Amino acid sequence: MQYPTLEQVERADRVQLCRWWRHLNSPGVWAIGRDNFEAVKEQEVAVMDRIAERFKEVGGFTPEISKHIGW
Repeated sequence: MQYPTLEQVERADRVQLCRWWRHLNSPGVWAIGRDNFEAVKEQEVAVMDRIAERFKEVGGFTPEISKHIGW
């Protein structure tokens, strides 16, 4: 799953935030061994930090959302 932009995170609903929270790889994983690893990781950390903030703001998972998005 590709990382969203910060703009997409700001517009995302609760279900989408939960989907990213559960399914996104750790920041920088896809760039391991590449010249731009540090830049990619830094950018993705910022996005994941904002996802975490919004995830908490909206109340996180419910059993229904968890079942809906799956593993």
